[in-house]
Amino acid sequence: MARIAVIGFGPRGLGALEALSQRLRETGRRVQIDIYEPSPFPGAGPNFAPSDPEYCLLNIPYQDIAIRPPQGSAVGSFADWQNKPFDRDDFPSRADMGRYLEARRDDLFKRGFTKSDAKITLLRKNVERVSQEAPGWCLHIENGQPAHYDEVLLTLGQPPVEPDAQWASWQAHAAQSTAEVAPAYPAAELCDRASEWQGQCVAIRGLGLSTFDVLRSLTIAQGGRFDAAGYHPSGREPACILPFSLNGQPPFPKPQDAVLDALFAPTPEETAHFARAAEAAVCATPQEATANINGALAPVVTRILAPQRVNDTQVLDWLATEWADPGTQDRQAPMDALRHGIALAAGHAAPTIGYALGQVWRKWQDEWRAAFNPGCATPETAKHLIDFDEGLKRYSYGLPLSSARELLALIDAGQTDLSFAVDPGIIETSQGWMLGVGGQQVEVSIIIDAVLPAPALSNISVPPLPGLITKGLIVAVSDDLAAATEPDGTLRDQSGSPVSGLCLLGRLALGSVTAVDSLHDCFGHSADRWADGVVARLRNARPAE
Repeated sequence: MARIAVIGFGPRGLGALEALSQRLRETGRRVQIDIYEPSPFPGAGPNFAPSDPEYCLLNIPYQDIAIRPPQGSAVGSFADWQNKPFDRDDFPSRADMGRYLEARRDDLFKRGFTKSDAKITLLRKNVERVSQEAPGWCLHIENGQPAHYDEVLLTLGQPPVEPDAQWASWQAHAAQSTAEVAPAYPAAELCDRASEWQGQCVAIRGLGLSTFDVLRSLTIAQGGRFDAAGYHPSGREPACILPFSLNGQPPFPKPQDAVLDALFAPTPEETAHFARAAEAAVCATPQEATANINGALAPVVTRILAPQRVNDTQVLDWLATEWADPGTQDRQAPMDALRHGIALAAGHAAPTIGYALGQVWRKWQDEWRAAFNPGCATPETAKHLIDFDEGLKRYSYGLPLSSARELLALIDAGQTDLSFAVDPGIIETSQGWMLGVGGQQVEVSIIIDAVLPAPALSNISVPPLPGLITKGLIVAVSDDLAAATEPDGTLRDQSGSPVSGLCLLGRLALGSVTAVDSLHDCFGHSADRWADGVVARLRNARPAE
């Protein structure tokens, strides 16, 4: 019997096993699959916990959710699975997506492997260490006996990391004073803690997508409500809520409906051109990659913005600046940026070059991953392309328009203030911290962390990854990127050689793959390539003892 271990079982692990279930018959082997996942939501993971509050929303509207179910699935697509009416322009909750993923998990366990000689077992245990023991791998289990496997797949999402110097200092200060620090998630726990913060000033570190979940935990979860007239407080909210980040720029909302979104749709011919250009870019030098991507992007954006008399030169100039310094263009004062983003998403302002580029880039994410993820980029080209992709996320990973309008309503109601949003000075006080910007100061007693850690290998704090990193079985593509992997997820060791039977999928492979925070990618070609690699190895390898 061949034995496979999957360590971590959120959407990435679910997608991988769904892909494997379609192929195991080809091996002619009996297979035992053990999943190690101690959390209460296997298949969904903490980011899509079905217990999360319904106000924690996806940043993808129903109309754009296209997570393909495996052949023979009884669950079907996300839209087909819904047992309630919905508007295709609405954004579902993450909890609702979690329930769908759990339904996919249950279907996989029930029928996914019925056409192959496979057994699947879910073990609510932590793996403390993974060691290489010929002819396979040994997992050392918390409070259990070691277990041997032919294949090990790491799908751990974003493991806990050592806090950065700033957050560590704030944690230490909070431990020695009456001040508090709190993580953004789990949202339900933050909501409970926030019930004790009435009348206090709260700062939020970060002004990205997670910040909007935090704002709801501090407001509507405390009894306030939004309507067409604005925000109506309950009186149980904090006295003031102060989000801040390095640049103070809120993300741009997505177009409010399918009609507006269609204005940014590339033609099939333009998409085919981009797919070819992206494939060429990935295997080119950074300079050649820039030219390839620009050659596909610029004509599309020029066509879309033709009514505004935007020409190709203007688009190329914007792109040149973006490549040179990703994410730094189109900055405005925080309130101006918020209002402008709302006007763009509502169709009340003519689209800018950056906004149009971001929407086109969003629509090409499948083609972008298909070009990059098979993996032929040099570290220099990978870094160049990933920086560009990450910079455009301020447009392409935008939030619902309703979330941006809620922030504006909270500001109008005096609950939230962006006056300290741009990289404030922060000093400790006896009661908390003093935030300062341009001569203004305000004291806060609570800071909430809404910043997602970068996928860096150096600061991962929990097993089993640190041990594998120390042994040189997991190495970074470069200092600025994460783990080096083959196209099928097989890790490369410190000599650059594939580590047979040890694979990693997900955001900790950023640099080997791109767009790692996409839910769609969990069920895409990366999972297929991993499953194909497993089948090929199992055909030839003898089982672990």
